[in-house]
Amino acid sequence: MAERPGAVTFKGGPLTLAGAEIKAGQKAPSFTLTANNLSDLKSDSYRGKVLVLSVVPSLDTPVCAAQTRKFNQEATQLASDVVVLTVSMDLPFAQARFCGAEGIARVVTASDYKHRVFGESYGVLIKELGLLTRAVFVVDKAGVVRHTQYVPEITHEPDYAAALAAVKAAL
Repeated sequence: MAERPGAVTFKGGPLTLAGAEIKAGQKAPSFTLTANNLSDLKSDSYRGKVLVLSVVPSLDTPVCAAQTRKFNQEATQLASDVVVLTVSMDLPFAQARFCGAEGIARVVTASDYKHRVFGESYGVLIKELGLLTRAVFVVDKAGVVRHTQYVPEITHEPDYAAALAAVKAAL
C-alpha cells in the first residue's frame, strides 16, 4: 500500500494518507460502502450518473457538518442525474441520525467502517487516525474522475465552486 507522509495536516500537524492519490482523468476505483440501513452500497449503482464523493472525517464535527449541509443545499439546484455521496467512517446509525436532525435530503451518506476499502482506494485513509481525510471527487457518467481535491488542512472546507463547476462540466 502506498503511503503519502505529510499529504495533509490537522491543526498544522502532518498526517500520512494511505493509498495512491487519485488524479483527474483516471477511472474511478470501484467501491462497496455501508448504507444507513446496513446494506452494501456499490459504486456500480451510480453508473450513468454524475457522482460527487464528499469525503469527511466525521459528521459529528463542525466543518464536516458544514460541508454536508453545503452540498445538500447545492444539490437541490442540480439535475436529478447528479448524486452527492458523503463518505466517512461514522457508523451508519450516526449518519442517519445526523441527516434526520439536519434535514439532509439530497445527500446520501455511506460508511467505510465495515469494508475499509474506499479509504485506501481513493487515497483518503489517515494512517494515524483511522479516519478519512477531507476530500472531494467528481466522477462523470462514464466513471472517469473529473475533479479531485484533497483538502490540505483537514479543518478547512473544500473548494465548493471548483467541485460544482466540474459537476456542471460533466453533465
